[in-house]
Amino acid sequence: MTPKPYFVKFETPKEVSEAAYEVLRQASRTGKVRKGTNETTKAVERGVAKLVIIAEDVQPPEVVAHLPIICDERKIPYVFVASKDQIGPAIGIEVSTAAAAVTEAGEGQAILDQVTQELARVRGAAQSAEAKA
Repeated sequence: MTPKPYFVKFETPKEVSEAAYEVLRQASRTGKVRKGTNETTKAVERGVAKLVIIAEDVQPPEVVAHLPIICDERKIPYVFVASKDQIGPAIGIEVSTAAAAVTEAGEGQAILDQVTQELARVRGAAQSAEAKA
């Protein structure tokens, strides 16, 4: 197993990653999605992002390292996924992308709600484990 990049603050369960891809797919069809690091950063800074998806395999990692920080500042949920090669196809583009933001979930709202609840639970567990260490 390869070590996680330094900006990955918690381990995202596989089912949460898969659900995040599904939210992206549905939001790209029936809602609104911002793709790419720059568009995602703008959506977060403007407070319109509902969920941010960040790829772990971005080189150099500094390209996306700021996203968890600004998401935490704005209290916007974010999820880490293994590969940037899966984010692009999930939103209907042929190229890989380092990050994406759902700004309107459309038909994916129910799944988005589940993902954000699960992320809150996972992050809470990660933070309490960190506090004990």
